[in-house]
Formats: sequence, C-alpha cells, structure tokens
Amino acid sequence: MTTETLPTVETPAKKKTYIWGTGRRKSSVSRVRIAPGTGKIEINGRTINDYFTNERDRKAIFGPLEVTNTGGKLDIWVNTDGGGATGQSGALIMGLARALMKYDPTTLDALRIGGFLTRDSRMKERKKYGQRGARRKFQFSKR
Repeated sequence: MTTETLPTVETPAKKKTYIWGTGRRKSSVSRVRIAPGTGKIEINGRTINDYFTNERDRKAIFGPLEVTNTGGKLDIWVNTDGGGATGQSGALIMGLARALMKYDPTTLDALRIGGFLTRDSRMKERKKYGQRGARRKFQFSKR
C-alpha cells in the first residue's frame, strides 16, 4: 500500500455579485458598480474626499443613498471620465441611482421623485462661424 499525497483542491472564493449603472452629464460618463458591504466609496481608485474637492459635489453624491435608505450598506466603485468635477458628480449620481433601481426595484418612485433618474440634456452650445463664441460676436466698431 503506497501513501501518496493527493493534491489539495482549493474551493473557489465566493464571487461578489455586482450591480452596474451608467450615468452621463454634459461630456462626463460614469460607470458605477455597487455591492453589499460597509459603505466605502471609491472613485477612480481614490476616496471621495480626495477626488471631489468641492463640498457641494461630495454632498450631492449621497442624495440617492439618503432617499433609498441604503447609506452605509453598500460599497460603491466608480470609473468616471470626461468633463469637469461637477459634470462627473452629476453623472455619478445618475449612475448610482440607476444601479440602486436595479438593486431594489421598490425604490424607483423615490428616485424618480428626487430627480435622480432624469437625464440633464443641456450641452455646451457650439461655436458659430463669424463669431467669437457660441453667442458672443466680434467687437463692433462704428468708425
């Protein structure tokens, strides 16, 4: 009788199930991923305080979480690019609201009433030829 050592088979780690949501505002796009957790928020690999320097942008992100009473219960990972800080925070809010709606469909009414699911369609107006900007004309000289 031989005593062979059998190779150990590792059981695969339980995979986390993520829920995705995409948000857009101006020229910014945010891809938001949520999963049950402790309430940490990571934006492009950085914390919320490191990424958004403006207090208004930081506070606005918690709007969908407060309306749905899910603050501190979900971990949030965000990849965002394009535009500026305010556009990115607006895109993040919409992506988070869409992910929360998939996570718990009963929150749809609260998110819709809060205005978090409405796409802000305002975009930058294009510059026209013969002008200095979108609406600004070149300076007029009478003489």
